[in-house]
Amino acid sequence: MSDVMREPMGEAPTDATLTDDAFLGGRLHLLQPQRGHRAGHDALLLAASAPEAGRAVDLGAGVGAAGLAYAARVPAAALTMVEIDPALADLAARNAARQMPDLADRVRVVCADVARLGRPSGPDMPAAGAADLVLMNPPFNDPARHRASPHAGRALAHAIADADVDVWLRAAERLLAPGGRLALIHRPEAIEALLAGLKGRYGAITIRPVHPAPDAPANRLLIGAIKGRRTPPTLLPALVLTGSDGRPSAAAEQVLRAGGAIGPE
Repeated sequence: MSDVMREPMGEAPTDATLTDDAFLGGRLHLLQPQRGHRAGHDALLLAASAPEAGRAVDLGAGVGAAGLAYAARVPAAALTMVEIDPALADLAARNAARQMPDLADRVRVVCADVARLGRPSGPDMPAAGAADLVLMNPPFNDPARHRASPHAGRALAHAIADADVDVWLRAAERLLAPGGRLALIHRPEAIEALLAGLKGRYGAITIRPVHPAPDAPANRLLIGAIKGRRTPPTLLPALVLTGSDGRPSAAAEQVLRAGGAIGPE
């Protein structure tokens, strides 16, 4: 299932322009471009925050970090990774194929635009209303607050206006089955736009702040939601990545090195 389903693609990076990086304590190895957007902690935090599901879709998959980390943790999951950049979609397929054989057999990569996936007449793959879970790590940096990267690939991966996250939420809503779950990671500055986009589509919203250190403001939010629910939101206990001694917290080690899940509470 790891072949890329795509439109005609442009020039892909050569192996000489790639790095081979280890994640999850060496259990996951990812090829990724030396320059541009590179996978990091955000993808692993997103994967760890997502509940177990049978059919999962990773929107904005990049080279596959979040989706493959999730699939490695949830052996029963069938995963579709969606990426707009054909070269990155190819790398996501390569990364799936070079993991354990059973992982490649249950992973599909689709090269598609998230905006098109949100339309009623959107592409047939991933199928509308078929996913139990959608993970998404949408571009973070609102151009009104952050200077866009001069690297085109990095800018595409990082920069959209906060209000445009609604495009991603609409796509997730179309792809999810009734009662399906959404898991996403974003910056706290976008909370107003996120809640506005979730309203009326999702309920049982959970919000978990992520702090880089005990005395530092949160710099990420892990958000979960259920399609079609009307249950009020819940603010969960914060996740702190480093202790006062500057060393990774036990919770961070469990997620970023051991590949464990972030508990519901």
